[in-house]
Amino acid sequence: MAEKDYYDILGVKKDASDAEIKRAYRKLAAKYHPDVNHEPGAEQKFKDINEAYETLSDAQKRSQYDQFGSAGPQGGFGGQGFGQGFGGAQGFGDFSDLFGDLFGGGRRRDPRAPQQGRDLQYTMTLEFMDAIKGKATTIKYNRDAQCDVCHGTGAKPGKSPVTCHQCGGQGYILHQRQTMMGMMQSQEVCPTCHGTGQEVQPGDQCTKCHGAGHVSERHELKVKVPAGVDDGQQMRLQGQGEVGQNGGPYGDLYIVFRVTPSRDFRRDGTTIYVDQDISFTQAALGDKIKVKTVHGDVDLKIPAGTESETNFRLRGKGVPFVNGKGVGDEHVTVHVKTPQNLNKRQKEALLAFAAASGEDVKGYKGGFFDKLRDAFDD
Repeated sequence: MAEKDYYDILGVKKDASDAEIKRAYRKLAAKYHPDVNHEPGAEQKFKDINEAYETLSDAQKRSQYDQFGSAGPQGGFGGQGFGQGFGGAQGFGDFSDLFGDLFGGGRRRDPRAPQQGRDLQYTMTLEFMDAIKGKATTIKYNRDAQCDVCHGTGAKPGKSPVTCHQCGGQGYILHQRQTMMGMMQSQEVCPTCHGTGQEVQPGDQCTKCHGAGHVSERHELKVKVPAGVDDGQQMRLQGQGEVGQNGGPYGDLYIVFRVTPSRDFRRDGTTIYVDQDISFTQAALGDKIKVKTVHGDVDLKIPAGTESETNFRLRGKGVPFVNGKGVGDEHVTVHVKTPQNLNKRQKEALLAFAAASGEDVKGYKGGFFDKLRDAFDD
């Protein structure tokens, strides 16, 4: 027989008190019980846990184990059966005392108590500028709503639900079965009343909802999208989800926004980014240009000598803060474009500029360029 370390099995130290051993056993037994844990090896683990507790919870057996190990002086401590540790001499109590909460022994919800309905989610796709500026729109979606004929009772006018005949108004059904650990008890939602504790008698059912108390409807809702919403953000609309039970409130509707990208702008939170091309002449001499913003075109002053990739900040030209005060900024990055396919006059002008700057443009040595350079040298 292989040597077993009972202290290690229970996860306690060798000087653990009786209370520590019992507490460790309860925790592990609840975790590895075969009716709870169906993983491979769980049943054997549970047997080892039970065997360890059976030994360490008894002062005499524990003393012998500490001296001789799990084999014991007469061949072992685990020979009294699989379930000995759950009752009797050690006062551990009935099995249902240990697993009461797992198998129906805990506090039960009142089936007649009001319950809030389910929350719903709706995905709304917005154009880029609609997300920036906000918009009013109407959406339609399916939801369960209270029946407007019976007002949620499930019974036709003049009739009322009665106590469920199957569960007696409890809302759940108890099941008991004999196991190797003794009598076990579990519960499930009553299949007749579906947990409400009440049922509508045949013939008394509402003609619209057929006793359900709720109907599926195509719900139409006006929505005001606030300015500044971003892709992935969501908005909660209270009471626009599905109908509750027993007079409970409706659930909520969560609108998730999906924003289409823009061809002109890039967005990061409340900041807008724009790329703007300018000519070599504008960069060198300076200019005033029109640039796009999400609020319309504005003037931007380009100082003389501006280099390519220079960033300009336009305060207050970005995205409004959602449900808050203030507006983000826009950043404009200018890109100096190199002219291509120059005509004759443009080439002459650039050569004149190069000559005036003392530059040696090797591709234009001799002829016209040399004359220009000599003229500027005089």
